[in-house]
Amino acid sequence: MDNDPLVIFTPSGKRGRFPAGTPVLTAARQLGVDLDSVCGGRGICSKCQVTPSYGEFSKHGVTVAPDALSEWNAVEERYDRKRGLAKGRRLGCQATIQHDVVIDVPPESQVHKQVVRKRAEARDIVMNPAVRLYYVEVEEPDMHEPSGDLERLIAALENQWEIKGVESDLHVLPYLQPVLRKGGWGVTVALHQGMGAPRIMHLWPGLYEGALYGLAVDLGSTTIAAHLCDLRTGEVVASSGLMNPQIRFGEDLMSRVSYSMMNPGGAGEMTRAVREGMNTLFEQIATEAGIDRALIMDSVFVMNPVMHHLFLGIDAYELGQAPFALATSNALHLRAADLDLELHPAARTYILPCIAGHVGADAAAVTLSEAPDKSEDLVLVVDVGTNAEIQLGNKNRLLACSSPTGPAFEGAQISAGQRAAPGAIERVEIDPATKEPRFRVIGCDLWSDDPGFSEAIAATGITGICGSGIIEAIAEMRMAGIVDASGLIGSAEQVGTQRCIADGRTHSYVLWHGTEDSPRITVTNPDIRAIQMAKAALYSGARLLMDKLGVDTVDRVVLAGAFGAHISPKHAMVLGMIPDCALDKVTSAGNAAGTGARIALLNSDTRAEIEETVRNIEKIETAIEPRFQEHFVNASALPNSAEPFPILNSVVPLPDVSFNTGGEDSGGRRRRRRG
Repeated sequence: MDNDPLVIFTPSGKRGRFPAGTPVLTAARQLGVDLDSVCGGRGICSKCQVTPSYGEFSKHGVTVAPDALSEWNAVEERYDRKRGLAKGRRLGCQATIQHDVVIDVPPESQVHKQVVRKRAEARDIVMNPAVRLYYVEVEEPDMHEPSGDLERLIAALENQWEIKGVESDLHVLPYLQPVLRKGGWGVTVALHQGMGAPRIMHLWPGLYEGALYGLAVDLGSTTIAAHLCDLRTGEVVASSGLMNPQIRFGEDLMSRVSYSMMNPGGAGEMTRAVREGMNTLFEQIATEAGIDRALIMDSVFVMNPVMHHLFLGIDAYELGQAPFALATSNALHLRAADLDLELHPAARTYILPCIAGHVGADAAAVTLSEAPDKSEDLVLVVDVGTNAEIQLGNKNRLLACSSPTGPAFEGAQISAGQRAAPGAIERVEIDPATKEPRFRVIGCDLWSDDPGFSEAIAATGITGICGSGIIEAIAEMRMAGIVDASGLIGSAEQVGTQRCIADGRTHSYVLWHGTEDSPRITVTNPDIRAIQMAKAALYSGARLLMDKLGVDTVDRVVLAGAFGAHISPKHAMVLGMIPDCALDKVTSAGNAAGTGARIALLNSDTRAEIEETVRNIEKIETAIEPRFQEHFVNASALPNSAEPFPILNSVVPLPDVSFNTGGEDSGGRRRRRRG
């Protein structure tokens, strides 16, 4: 019924109306939300924990009242007393829906865990970390020359290592004297250099030859990825990631800005959520590596401007309106403890500089990794995410802008969309003659028409389609003549396949007929429209930078970001996501932002280098550029209504079909395709 409470689950975005009194777990199951439970709803297993969010959610059009869920019951009270429930958590099998509510399903409650695809890329990095070990022999105290143990330690560092002006963190003093005496006046000092005066962070008696660690962290709006590095060797000891807990406040950045504007204390809520998520991730990665978190002494963070502000505890209100002013854009040298990060007590944190109001420290890290400012040829670097950050230039001139692509590329706003997890369709091919598809899902190397496919996916099933899958599906549909340049799907008669089915006033294409356990998966016209809007925003930003440089072509394209690493250049170009370019000149940089963070972690000299580079980047604000809308309209077509894409057309001829006829004549009325 329309007056029943509306339930919206994040991060899946699935929603539905349910009668008051419906258990959250029941609603989740009926909507196909990935919420675990093994005890049959008796409140024993705790697998179905959820986090309700309260306040005003303008994106979803709901206001969630404090009584949106039923009050705690005896089962939850008992579980909390015996095993403990994290603050704000509820048991989905016990909490019932009373009014409109937004409910976050945390990663640990999901059966099919999110695949955070931000791996550490192989890279040769010159080692010069900010934290190093120094062994010194300290003079023993002398009645005739009275001085403090700390002062003699500092003198030893200057005399034996020529390191001057050393200072000490306060926490070192309580154990300084016992360590000196235990080591027989020989100690190993962990010294942080590169942020003001060199500082003593830690002491070990005698010669310590163990490891020291640092973290390179890419704080994205959707995922947080961390790489644990050995500061002596540069080796990536472990990598791990999790969903950004802020997703429950809004999938895209502006939704989070809106949440903080409309809910008093909302910015503080999001700051606490992301810091708690960080500490969960750090515990996870330390456990995976089998190390003590107290040995993590340095950290480097990269992130977009909204994440930057919310991580630092700054309300991102000003970033929600022109002129998109940052509270600070410079690089920051901080103590990790000031950010509530549970590492070594003296651990330091370096945050790369932001480039502009919506071009953040993550874009600066991509610049450090890919070095477009040192390139001989003209290179376009695109970091594809919820907010695309685009750079164009070479050693003579470098421009940057951002473009609001939204979360469609990550599976959101798509009818069968989901984030990358086992069971999600990630690769698609369609036979242009028969219009029959085949696909691959995450967690299985077989194609859907390979022998043994059904057995191989028995554990996961086919659960939906992720970002790379929807990109390939639509591009393949365009190449097979199932969808026209305007984005319309043809009817069964027009296209010549029963996989095209009527869907209201338009048509959908059946990618997977489904089984009893796996629902049917279709690509709908609204799905295509969502991708068209996202890719048009991306292309328009790139085209604006080309206008500023006075060029119509680029020499090469670099796709950065976890998503960029999983889309093929051909499919990206068929959709018109990127400018026309030789396909062998389109490469993936993988998680370039994470690589830039590792470079800054392991070579402290590059921190000053990137700060200087950022000062010289020309920032272009797409919101005030008059040609942005023109480019956007042209780029809404597949691939483009105004630009010819000759290189693409020489490799992949696209069928010249149009289904905007209002009739059912087979093949559709033909028209001349302009792009």
